[in-house]
Amino acid sequence: MKTAPDSKRWTHFHSALQLAISRSAHKWTYEDFQECFTLWCKEEPHGAEGIFNTVSRHMEDQIHQSCESLFKEFNVRDSINILHAVVSEARARKQRGETHGKDVWRENIAPRAAVRARTVRVMESEVERARAELQALEEENAALYARCEDNDEKQRAADAKTAELLDILDDVYAKWSQLPQDEIGVWALESAENVGFAQPP
Repeated sequence: MKTAPDSKRWTHFHSALQLAISRSAHKWTYEDFQECFTLWCKEEPHGAEGIFNTVSRHMEDQIHQSCESLFKEFNVRDSINILHAVVSEARARKQRGETHGKDVWRENIAPRAAVRARTVRVMESEVERARAELQALEEENAALYARCEDNDEKQRAADAKTAELLDILDDVYAKWSQLPQDEIGVWALESAENVGFAQPP
């Protein structure tokens, strides 16, 4: 797939940036370097000059790589090309006298209004996405609430059954406590003796 050529706006911008990077990296001259490291530059002039050139090239490369990373991250190249196409189209419309069409830039339009017109569609899509996410969360919460209600109902039923069993045990214990324990003890002892006598030798 053949890509479209870069616009003049991008070419001029990129060239100016490269020139600015080169100037900023080499703004510190070797004479300035000598003033900072006077003795070393006198004793090792070739080595000092080599280090200076290496540092300057490294600074230039680092700045260049950082700028290129930012360009890729924010899609600067394509954005500037699009801006150039929009400006060129607007100029062509103005020359043809087409200044009253729909979505045509006008000088009396505030930049804030233009930005809002561009971002409204983005915000609307974000609102729809947020609504869908909110609906999914509400459905999940409803399912969790129903599960909690079911577990709570089961817990109440289990508690009622436990209370019923405890009441039965309390009733049995109360009735057992009312029995004559001495007579029961004598009866149990006699029963044990009778069982022992009844067994064959």
